[in-house]
Amino acid sequence: MANEQDLILIIYKNLKRIVSVEWKTRPGPDGLHLYDRATGTNILFDEVECPEDSWALAPRQVSIALTNSCNLCCPFCYAPKEPAELDYQCLLGWLDELDANGCLGVGFGGGEPLMFKKLPTLCEYINESTSLAVTFTTNAHMLTSSLVDALKGKVAYLRVSMDGIGATYEGLRGKSFASLSRQFELVKAISPFGINYVVNAQTFPELDGAISLASELGATEFLLLPEQPVRGRSGIDEDAVAGLQKWVNSYAGPIRLSVSEAGAEGLPVCNPLVHEKGLRSYAHIDATGRVKRSSFDSEGAKIDAGGVMRALNKLQQLTEDSREDLA
Repeated sequence: MANEQDLILIIYKNLKRIVSVEWKTRPGPDGLHLYDRATGTNILFDEVECPEDSWALAPRQVSIALTNSCNLCCPFCYAPKEPAELDYQCLLGWLDELDANGCLGVGFGGGEPLMFKKLPTLCEYINESTSLAVTFTTNAHMLTSSLVDALKGKVAYLRVSMDGIGATYEGLRGKSFASLSRQFELVKAISPFGINYVVNAQTFPELDGAISLASELGATEFLLLPEQPVRGRSGIDEDAVAGLQKWVNSYAGPIRLSVSEAGAEGLPVCNPLVHEKGLRSYAHIDATGRVKRSSFDSEGAKIDAGGVMRALNKLQQLTEDSREDLA
């Protein structure tokens, strides 16, 4: 056990690190939020009362579907299937706007973001020209050594889709599980990573095995995605929901768990930013350039020449009008 002098040295060492970081600050209804994209460290000074006119205008996090194209065809995929891809130059302008208005990070998805040819250039621009953190979600099968070289140091975090293990994964994804396992050597060379895991009646029984494997591979987070109803599928069934709730409540595994907002009902969650709701916390931009409240929404606001912040304001107004109509 450390003595008092050791503890003082530890505190002093960490204070030096904290004050040397170039924090991105985000005033909001819950206080002053500091974020370091290099480490993913968040600090919330909830005793600081930030005036409402100082609150960040952009969502805290924005997910962006760069393309609807994908190299797989998974049955539970919610992404639209019509061909669509975002314009690179438009993207740069939207990212600048989001950064200037207090957004902390963007997460690229799709489709498969590795099918967006300018992904490395885009990540490089974000890393060098903005203070945004960039993450992306991938099935990892298209990663190559040259892509690793192009992305390394420019991505804060990777999320790899792994639904079930062995034959279950192969039945759902149509790809060799052994091939996926080999790809993790490339994933680890880019950035820290986590696992995205769609939970349904097929994949729930393999949660323990998937957690153990993820830990062996070096994952730092395991994101539970209870399957949502899409394209004729009914989503996670009641038995799997009940089993998942019981499993989470008794979980004592080696990796941090997280859960998607869609499907989190009934699960224990910790949200320190309880007052930062709706479009203040999250928005999604689809591959046709529409901003939405979530990736599952069918309605949204088109981003026109007025930019992404104007589209967010329009979506907020549409949401409030809809609530008034229902009242």
